[in-house]
Amino acid sequence: MVASVYSLILLFFSCLVHLSQSQPFLGVNYGLTADNLPPPSASAKLLQSTTFQKVRLYGSDPAVIKALANTGIEIVIGASNGDVPGLASDPSFARSWVETNVVPYYPASKIVLIAVGNEITTFGDNNLMSQLLPAMKNVQSALEAASLGGGKIKVSTVHVMSVLAGSDPPSAAVFKPEHADILKGLLEFNSETGSPFAVNPYPFFAYQDDRRPETLAYCLFQPNPGRVDPNSNLKYMNMFDAQVDAVYSALNSMGFKDVEIVVAETGWPYKGDPEEAGATVENARAYNKNLIAHLKSGSGTPLMPGRVIDTYLFALYDENLKPGKGSERAFGLFRPDLTMTYDIGLTKTTNNQTSMAPVSPTTPRLPPAAAPTRQTLPAPPQMILPSPVTPSDKNSGQTDVHNSTPRSASLAHICRSLSISASMLFLSVLYALII
Repeated sequence: MVASVYSLILLFFSCLVHLSQSQPFLGVNYGLTADNLPPPSASAKLLQSTTFQKVRLYGSDPAVIKALANTGIEIVIGASNGDVPGLASDPSFARSWVETNVVPYYPASKIVLIAVGNEITTFGDNNLMSQLLPAMKNVQSALEAASLGGGKIKVSTVHVMSVLAGSDPPSAAVFKPEHADILKGLLEFNSETGSPFAVNPYPFFAYQDDRRPETLAYCLFQPNPGRVDPNSNLKYMNMFDAQVDAVYSALNSMGFKDVEIVVAETGWPYKGDPEEAGATVENARAYNKNLIAHLKSGSGTPLMPGRVIDTYLFALYDENLKPGKGSERAFGLFRPDLTMTYDIGLTKTTNNQTSMAPVSPTTPRLPPAAAPTRQTLPAPPQMILPSPVTPSDKNSGQTDVHNSTPRSASLAHICRSLSISASMLFLSVLYALII
């Protein structure tokens, strides 16, 4: 009896430890390409009222970094693509960049990662791509010189899905041959420094290439038949998992399966141009809400069961000055007046009462986009399409990916299902058994 009780106690506390170590964090992208955004101080308070644990900035705006000081929110800052040549060629420039954009704010502002460049492979500039690794190395050296190395602040870059030569099936995905040498160097850096491979999967843009109703359900984490990877025999029930597993397979094929994957951007627009199918409030709500639930379940992906992928939603606000299609300016979860665009349960709760940012009563409730009648045509070839050269277009060759297999519940999944009340009951039973 004593041994059995002891085993139960160990199981219970291992669950608690697992929960503390494996809870998924949810981040959000905070872009500033707009002329109508609230002041950073108001945005910082808004973030504190939500369940977001991290925020990603595309630059290093000092007002925003200062506003996030002492909030406990972890911050990713960015060095622009335009800074990459200088950072690569001049170590003193890298030291100056770190001394200006990091040192004055750390540790009050909890900077955890510097993203050097954003989606650089999109531009097809081989010279710029070749400068990326030297730039990252110089920034890393500058952090170490400022006593901010050793894992305190990590360095990486952010990739588009079109770095993959194909993503169907996920188990067979590899990187494009023309990027292989550069990516190998970047991945060696990631592996040596413990920094993540950051990527931007967008099921919304994959849906644009295959507008069948079942594909929409598959993208939105809604009931669907699922898709089987013929190589692994794993069944995928949503495209997010398929895209992430495709990245994992590409890393594995190059010998870097242990490099952490971070989803630096993903989201769904609530409106768009007439030809942008599925860009509705209801679909945006469904994608983001179901994605959060999927992450919180701790189930992981078919190729990475039980591993929660750190994920940053796109985006905190609309950015009304962004170029490109209408959807580019319609990803915001909140409006400039701090009201929700739509509610997906982001606000923190106290005593079971939701403490919410106000929801505008004028929030439109649009129906999901109807599938065009001609969508009875066969699905397009399952290969990643060429990436557009327009950086604002996130449709970076993300096509339909056949998907995967339900797994048996892991310890992580079981532990996450324990509520606080169930945990207290569990302890009470143990106490009764012991005495």
